[in-house]
Amino acid sequence: MSAKVTLKSDNMLTVPVVAMRGTVLFPNTVNHFDVGRKKSVLAIEYAMKTRTPVLLIAQRDTAGEEPQKDDLYRYGVVAEIQQVLRLAENYVKVIVSCRYRARLIDFHSNEEKYYTATIMRANVRPLKDIELDGADAIVRTIRDQLDEYIEYFPRLANDIVMEGFSERDPAKLVEYLTHNLNLDFAIKQDILEESNTMKRLIRLYNALIKENNILNIERDITNKVQESIDQNQREYYLREQIKVISDELGEGGDTVTEAEEYRKKVKDLPLEAAYIKKLLKEVERLVQTPSNSQEAAVIRTYLDTVTELPWNVFTKDSFNLKNAQRIFDRDHYGLTKVKERIVEFLAVRSLTENMNSQIICLVGPPGVGKTSIARSIAECMKRKFVRMSLGGVRDESEIRGHRRTYVGSMPGRIINAIDHAGSANPLILLDEIDKLGNDYRGDPASALLEVLDPEQNNSFRDHFLDLPFDLSKVLFITTANDPSSIPAPLYDRMDVIELSSYTRDEKLKIAKLHLVKKQLVRHGLTKEQFSITDKALFELIDDYTREAGVRNLERSIAKLIRKCARMIVEGETTAVKVDNFTLEKLLGPPMNRGSIASHKEETGIVNGLAWTSVGGEVMPIETTVVSGTG
Repeated sequence: MSAKVTLKSDNMLTVPVVAMRGTVLFPNTVNHFDVGRKKSVLAIEYAMKTRTPVLLIAQRDTAGEEPQKDDLYRYGVVAEIQQVLRLAENYVKVIVSCRYRARLIDFHSNEEKYYTATIMRANVRPLKDIELDGADAIVRTIRDQLDEYIEYFPRLANDIVMEGFSERDPAKLVEYLTHNLNLDFAIKQDILEESNTMKRLIRLYNALIKENNILNIERDITNKVQESIDQNQREYYLREQIKVISDELGEGGDTVTEAEEYRKKVKDLPLEAAYIKKLLKEVERLVQTPSNSQEAAVIRTYLDTVTELPWNVFTKDSFNLKNAQRIFDRDHYGLTKVKERIVEFLAVRSLTENMNSQIICLVGPPGVGKTSIARSIAECMKRKFVRMSLGGVRDESEIRGHRRTYVGSMPGRIINAIDHAGSANPLILLDEIDKLGNDYRGDPASALLEVLDPEQNNSFRDHFLDLPFDLSKVLFITTANDPSSIPAPLYDRMDVIELSSYTRDEKLKIAKLHLVKKQLVRHGLTKEQFSITDKALFELIDDYTREAGVRNLERSIAKLIRKCARMIVEGETTAVKVDNFTLEKLLGPPMNRGSIASHKEETGIVNGLAWTSVGGEVMPIETTVVSGTG
């Protein structure tokens, strides 16, 4: 350690240097800090051994390990080492007494084991007489800001407060407050480097204003957080009290835990904030209501219904037209125009989402396959299928739901269908829409106007839910036997597809391809054990069934198979072939006769024509002559 303190001309001095990281020191203060870098420790030890001063100067980048001149600020303080406490081999705690402010002239880091620097004492310029009044005014404002700072920072030491209000020298006041107050490192260094006392006062004042504003914001944030914590603690305490009281009264059930589960489910719903708030109020009502009361049961039913609805669950539509045609041909014979019309409908839906609002109404006599066609549409679109029978429905609440003021109230059939489907875009079949009735309890057909109206059903409001539910993605298909029974406003909202009655040839094909196979499987027989000729099927169609569809034909085939199954089980035969000769033996005499119209002219009889849902008919009309009264 050959370096020595060297005196230069013009009050310059060469001394050891300790680069400070994140710390700014001021003259006339006593400080302690830790030193860990090797060169800084050597500098401290040399200064302590030789009783020489040391330059304490802040470095710009606190992460730097080997600072150079450009890494250091221009001004620091010269200090004397008072005490050194070694904590480890290269780690010491130092107590220093800062003497005066100094300016860095040159920095030496060549072959020395520690840094040295050439410095020059830099005293602060005292106030001029003309500046004294202004300085007093600024000092007063600084002390006003100090009062406010103490309110925000009550842990400030009393001796710092006393010194801040008792010090009369503005130059010393600036350095004392800047050193002891919790100001930003850059602000402290900025004041240290300023040589004009008046400007120092102004900078300290601005710094206090900024710090007080920050502390004010911090206090507001802290107060809000504390209020929230206090409110949560209060609610938790009250809930625990309610839980204990409920247990003591033997009401049973952990209502608080149940309410927490409901709160979590409600907050996860994709609803507007206003509706979430409304549902949370219902949860609070559940907490305050005895768990075994009827009111609590109604609230639970309501919350279960709302949280279990598929608010944002959709199935992906499939618009594979070839697959759709294959499914229709597999499930239905004939109905060529109907199939083409539905495939066209699917083709348009695949091109635009604006067809969501189109309502299909399948009109035709019983048994022609209206319901099964709707089921096939759902299968080819890969949508969930739900059937609602509207026959005999007379109460509007069946559609809109019951208000929760009634005991045993429940949502309407539409919302129940959505819940049952488990998706927000199922295919809902409104079966027998022409059988709707009305009485003093309301008109369900009028309630269906909102459901089937594309301008309104995007916010359908069930009386039980009292929340808007979007039905615009639901595909509604209705069926009817007599379109004249459907109210005109409701009929106007639907796209009608008519299904005519089957011809006898179509019935024959349906029986051979579908009905016989279906009934054989249902009755446990094979095609080797039972068979029926085409002539027998024609006779069955003409003489034993008289209908537009094939329901009675299927029943008659089932009756035949049952009789044949008995014969096989009793051992009379191992296989039965039904022809037109054995048909009457098995089923009895024909139920329907052919046309009774005469093929020759007869006096007093004229032939008339009649139309029925099962086909045309020739009616013989007898005439007679009576004497008039005129």
